[in-house]
Amino acid sequence: MHVPATLVRGGTSKCWLFDQRDVPPTLDGIEELLVNAYGADDPVHLNGVGGATPTTSKAAVVRPGDTDGIDVEYLFGQVGIGVPKVEWGSNCGNCATAIALWAVTRGLLPITGDRTTVVLRNLNTGAVLEAIVDTQGGVVPEFGTVTVPGTRAGGVAVGLTFLDPAGGTTGSLLPTGVPVEEIEAEGRHARVTLLDAGAPMALVDASSVGRGGAESVVDIRAEVPWLRSVRRIAALRMGLEPSDAVPKVGLVGEPVGYVSTTGEPIAAGDYDVSVRMLSMNSPHPAIGLTSAVGIAVANLLGDSVVGAHSGAVGGERLRIGTPAGVVEVVSTGIGDGRPRRVTVRRAARVLCDASILVPEPLAIRRHALPTASRG
Repeated sequence: MHVPATLVRGGTSKCWLFDQRDVPPTLDGIEELLVNAYGADDPVHLNGVGGATPTTSKAAVVRPGDTDGIDVEYLFGQVGIGVPKVEWGSNCGNCATAIALWAVTRGLLPITGDRTTVVLRNLNTGAVLEAIVDTQGGVVPEFGTVTVPGTRAGGVAVGLTFLDPAGGTTGSLLPTGVPVEEIEAEGRHARVTLLDAGAPMALVDASSVGRGGAESVVDIRAEVPWLRSVRRIAALRMGLEPSDAVPKVGLVGEPVGYVSTTGEPIAAGDYDVSVRMLSMNSPHPAIGLTSAVGIAVANLLGDSVVGAHSGAVGGERLRIGTPAGVVEVVSTGIGDGRPRRVTVRRAARVLCDASILVPEPLAIRRHALPTASRG
């Protein structure tokens, strides 16, 4: 079976995008298609189009919005690596960046001068996002020059804003009612902030477990089993079903000097707080945008784990030190510690249009696609 799809880089992720008209009409059918197309049961995705890393094994099924004010709706899937399944429980800001560019290039909405605004709804979580795509001169460039931390490659500028991000999954910014609490996992006691903003997340005070929060990707790899235990415990406390996707989990610490994964020296004064997150069950090479949003919102809470270490606590502008470099996040419309808008500068590029040869027949089952209607 041949299935048309487009590979797009969004920020520091790569995502295959599928038009909903070209995939099965049920969630089970789409999952089987992705598992087979990506070669998900193989840990190196050799027999498929998957990227074999958490940041390059992503997919989205896209359709035009069916309500006023929503241009595009999308279902995000994190495809398994060595596991024949797809995680449907989260959102991905980098893929939303890719979708916004793809939507404009496909004509899902008209170009409006030098900048074109795309309003997106994530069907997994109901989150609503606003993307501003660079369409200088009324055209979408095939190649761009804007870069983001984690890659030297240029792309088309896309500003991505999360609208009213607090409490999107659990209904509460602080699902357990407190900004800091203690979790015991595998004999280690950690101070954590359990937060729902952008996505549910468990932010660990690195100093409470003898870490700094600015460790290398190699050093964080040794922490993965323990951080997964923290994730499981945090999920239960937050009323969530434990999975490899949510809550997001990572270490937070004070700024220190380090060298980024692209070889750039980063001084302690160049950023406000150190963060090292997981992507599924691996150290994130940069930071997921949903995690960046949560860090920024936690920074507005002075008594959170982030507030305890941030050099810009309570401020609208936060510079996050990640393994790939410094990611800046801006929060606006703040009231009661909750911002109405959280914006991150991104870049995207369409890499190829393809017809994927899916090796096995698809079994269409009964589960309907989600119809989230938040906002």
